[in-house]
Amino acid sequence: MIYIHWIVLVAYTVVAIIAMITVLLEHRQPAKTIAWVLVLSFLPLLGIILYFFFGRRTRKDRHIWQNSLDQLTKRSMIEFAEQKQLELPEEHRELIQLFMNQNLALPFKNNETDVYVSGYEFFPALLSEIGKAEHHIHIVSYIIDDDPLGRLLRDALIDKARKGVEVRLLFDDVGSWKTPNRFFEQMREEGIEVHSFMPVRFPAFTGKVNYRNHRKIIVVDGKVGFVGGMNLAQRYVHGVKGKKWRDTHVKISGSAVYGLQRAFLVDWFHADRTLITDRKYYPVTTAETTNNCLVQIVTSSPTNVWEELEQGYIKILLSAKRYVYMETPYFLPTEPIFFAMRTAALSGVDVRLMVSLKSDSKLVQMASRSYLRQTIQAGVKVLCYEEGFNHGKLLVADDNIATIGSANIDFRSFENNFEANAFFYDKSMAQRVKSIFLADEAKCIPLGKIKGIDQKMFLYRLWESVIRLLSPLL
Repeated sequence: MIYIHWIVLVAYTVVAIIAMITVLLEHRQPAKTIAWVLVLSFLPLLGIILYFFFGRRTRKDRHIWQNSLDQLTKRSMIEFAEQKQLELPEEHRELIQLFMNQNLALPFKNNETDVYVSGYEFFPALLSEIGKAEHHIHIVSYIIDDDPLGRLLRDALIDKARKGVEVRLLFDDVGSWKTPNRFFEQMREEGIEVHSFMPVRFPAFTGKVNYRNHRKIIVVDGKVGFVGGMNLAQRYVHGVKGKKWRDTHVKISGSAVYGLQRAFLVDWFHADRTLITDRKYYPVTTAETTNNCLVQIVTSSPTNVWEELEQGYIKILLSAKRYVYMETPYFLPTEPIFFAMRTAALSGVDVRLMVSLKSDSKLVQMASRSYLRQTIQAGVKVLCYEEGFNHGKLLVADDNIATIGSANIDFRSFENNFEANAFFYDKSMAQRVKSIFLADEAKCIPLGKIKGIDQKMFLYRLWESVIRLLSPLL
């Protein structure tokens, strides 16, 4: 019997060492590498299980994504080349070029936008556009709940499908885990094409648990698009357990919808293996007004070589002259982001970071507190949103650039998830986003003024520090 114990011990040691070597050879950020080494070293057996589920990378799938990306970009590049009198703002030319070099994210002018700060605003607008659809409706969402709002949306899509409109729906298999399959089968029976993103079927696909499609993109007829932080769930209207949910979403009408369409069709290719490039999905757009509202749809994924959105945020922080205001529900910054925030603040830039006073994840909140205290020490103003849970993800800087999307300021969004943000190079739009931030700020309390925030018991602070070590894995 003793020999069996030794065999198990040796086998575990070999597997753990192989996993550690694999992590080291992947040249991840030192913080993430150290976190995984600690997990594998000090959590026997559990560490291997966690690594198997959440630690393996998907770079090997890059060629699949790149092939579809190249094909789907050709159509939008034609429209980009046909833009007359396109002028890139000099102060953001480098950032625009950065995104173009990373994943061929193209900037488009002549766009009209509407910003929504609650489900009460967003969902009626969404249902209205769905009702107007004549050719196709494309939806990708991290969460689609089987609740009254989800069923209302399902019925609206079924109604359009019965009238001959093409409807394609992509949901994340982990994000929508609680939604019964019957909910989606009802749509399939009515002719709607429905797929889950990276379906998890244990144990065959356990390595896919960690890489989730966190995007929230909706495209109607290739002319109107939505992107932001709201999932398709009733909580964005009624909140949870009496707690309001605040979030930010934006509707785009104009040429920038080509970018949202491309993002959806790339995801669709991965799920359905159907490459859709027909011109009818990229109709000629005719903006009611000619303007220079420049919009760039930027996506990121764990299959790409570079962390596109992370690099974009860093560029904005280090280029800002006057201010950078940010909102995020979860703050577990990568070291480059943390460095950029500190550098900007210490350089005299007014850097403000808004988080929720109470998160929907106790563990994440504990891990973020130590980061927040260090951020304050560098001169960043940390604001805690008190009126419910602020799930919004936005950034605005210097009254001339803003972004709204699905990406949080954390390891998961910048490195592990499939995300999508719209970047606006337009003074009017930047000022609108700034006004949203300032309105939210009025519902905040500075972190430094929270009673007892610095008087936590030693054991509590120690536990916070331990959780922080594992923050790259949360």
